Amino acid sequence: MLNREIVKAVRAPTDGSFRLRDYDPAWTGPKEMRALKDDALKKRAKAYVAERNALLSEAQEKLYADDRYSLLILFQAMDAGGKDGTIKHVMSGVNPQGVQVYSFKQPSAEELDHNFLWRSWRALPERGRIGIFNRSYYEEVLVVRVHPEILEKQRIPTQLEGKNIWKDRFRDINAFERHLWHNGTVVVKFFLNVSKDEQRRRFIDRLSEEDKLWKFSLSDLHERKFWNRYQAAYDEMIRATSTEWAPWYVVPADNKWKMRAIVSHIICETIGALDLRYPTVSPAQRKEMQRALSALKKE
Repeated sequence: MLNREIVKAVRAPTDGSFRLRDYDPAWTGPKEMRALKDDALKKRAKAYVAERNALLSEAQEKLYADDRYSLLILFQAMDAGGKDGTIKHVMSGVNPQGVQVYSFKQPSAEELDHNFLWRSWRALPERGRIGIFNRSYYEEVLVVRVHPEILEKQRIPTQLEGKNIWKDRFRDINAFERHLWHNGTVVVKFFLNVSKDEQRRRFIDRLSEEDKLWKFSLSDLHERKFWNRYQAAYDEMIRATSTEWAPWYVVPADNKWKMRAIVSHIICETIGALDLRYPTVSPAQRKEMQRALSALKKE
């Protein structure tokens, strides 16, 4: 169902030429995908995600056994972009002991007393594990940029603020992610690109069904008023921070199941590209194990 051309189509360039307007949230995919009707597409996508779940479970076990690499997966999106559902469905087949999921909310007083990367640093996955950030340190160049009053609460010295603060943060983030890569943490970043019309439909859906009311917050409606500002912030952020060592994937999110299929494919490909191997057993260790086996059989 998916191939390298689709992955190439959603991977943001790393040469500074990215433009968000070139990425359609309702992208229908290649000819063979467009030929499928909605029900058939959903069925195929769900089956594909289930297949990738099995592959991901195997890959996670090998990642854990190898114990050299860790994987950090970042999800960013506008409200109702599908982050929670994607994490739930794409990661449903993995061992919970090998996955750490963090949802970053409003910073605490302690977190505000440290630099903007501090709380993310503390949540990084150990070697052999997968870490998932539901929102991330990128909020510091998104929501903080759209709402500059938040920046005041961070009590940064006045002389260090100014018009270059966002470029400085982009450089800090790139350096942070490069440091992670140099130490065995592979970073893959997803922007779930939902349209304003589709967000509206999902909000209406949440408000119209009793069992979905809990998903809606009045703050979501308030943030919707800043849609254009957020789009501009995402545009510059992805252009400045999509790198060879930590690429951004801008995934069309108006169709949830197609989005999930693309995300699961990219995660499996990312792990599969690593030189993972199970630890080898030395001749001496093998002899010890044979003796242990013989002892157990004699009991």
